[in-house]
Amino acid sequence: MSETKVALVTGANKGIGYEIAAGLGALGYRVGVGARDRVRLDTAVEKLRAAGADAFGVPLDVTGDRSVTDAADLFEREAGRLDVLVNNAGISGPPTGSGWEQDPTLLDLDVVRAVVETNVIGVFRVTNAMLPLLRRSPSPRIVNASSSVGSLTWQTDPGIDVGPIMAAYSPTKSFLNAVTVHYARQFAGTNILINAACPGLVATDFNGNFGSRTPVEGAATAIRLATLPDGGPTGSFFNDDGVIPW
Repeated sequence: MSETKVALVTGANKGIGYEIAAGLGALGYRVGVGARDRVRLDTAVEKLRAAGADAFGVPLDVTGDRSVTDAADLFEREAGRLDVLVNNAGISGPPTGSGWEQDPTLLDLDVVRAVVETNVIGVFRVTNAMLPLLRRSPSPRIVNASSSVGSLTWQTDPGIDVGPIMAAYSPTKSFLNAVTVHYARQFAGTNILINAACPGLVATDFNGNFGSRTPVEGAATAIRLATLPDGGPTGSFFNDDGVIPW
């Protein structure tokens, strides 16, 4: 078995996910680039390879059982194990008005269901499918892409500006944080480290390129958590400055 570490990044065809894949590739990881859109996926893989990364495409829709099973089978054939899983794929859902706000009193419940399906249930689906491969790694790492808007502490502090109300998106990140904690409890006493990463407000297509940070900057915390040494933290929530309160 090759000693080169192997990673999977979901939602990696652009934005922060792409830069996480690029960063891990630059560190010598073999990177599976997960994405739904095959054209964008192929373009991202070609770009990563041109930059010197050992990258391969993983067609992956985190909302589909068959798609996730097929992705796990692909990793079985390609590498026989998985060292790093970054659950980065996510959606925000449309705003309820002309701005970037999601008013909880106006939300279409089908929008809420769709955001939960991708941002939370998709993490369960992918993590559990990849777990047998992760268990074959000597130092498996799982990183869940969260957000400061998922911090209930910050959301309820009137002295902290957490941006507009995003009543479909933000609660899924609180949900995801709780999921991260429960996986960490389940993995206690094992070599699997799992943490949540906040990228900050990054200018990407996800938010209409509104933000003060670049995708490279936004990827930094996830890369750091993906490459933690044995004995590192687990079951915690981080940004560039350190631990974020739940």
